[in-house]
Amino acid sequence: MHRISPRRGLAVCVALGALTFTAACSDDAAPDGSPAPAAGTNPAVAPAPADPAAAAAADAALTGDTKQICAQAGRTTTSFGKLFADDYKLKIEAASKGAEAKQQAAQKIARDVENFSFALTNMAAITTDTTLKSALTGMSTQVKALKGDIEKLDTDKMAALTAKLDKACGKG
Repeated sequence: MHRISPRRGLAVCVALGALTFTAACSDDAAPDGSPAPAAGTNPAVAPAPADPAAAAAADAALTGDTKQICAQAGRTTTSFGKLFADDYKLKIEAASKGAEAKQQAAQKIARDVENFSFALTNMAAITTDTTLKSALTGMSTQVKALKGDIEKLDTDKMAALTAKLDKACGKG
């Protein structure tokens, strides 16, 4: 049985806490000006629009709107931080439940990491702000490097990338 060291678990929790705290300071309004989703809802796992044209129109509406892209990046990062913490718990719990549980947990974690990376890449593609594009691309690259293995998280590097994103968004 693979055991996750308490030291490693603490480092991951600290990094995720920093990501969640930093991103939680983002704008509370949705891009269309409506209130942010209610507590307990998870916008990162909402189903994708059924119409690809609707998704393209949403991207077109955000293109070049640095403030709204920053707000979306903040919401996405906060959501991923919470999801990441849940995935970490899932991985620990699955370790004692056998091979099938471990495989299912690994697949879910890989999907969550891939979705977050895709979201960061997508936001980088639609921004015209080079500093923001660099911050989002750097975060996406770091997240892709995890390849679903959340124990590979480099907390110092992720904190630096989050600080870079905050700076690009005028928060630090």
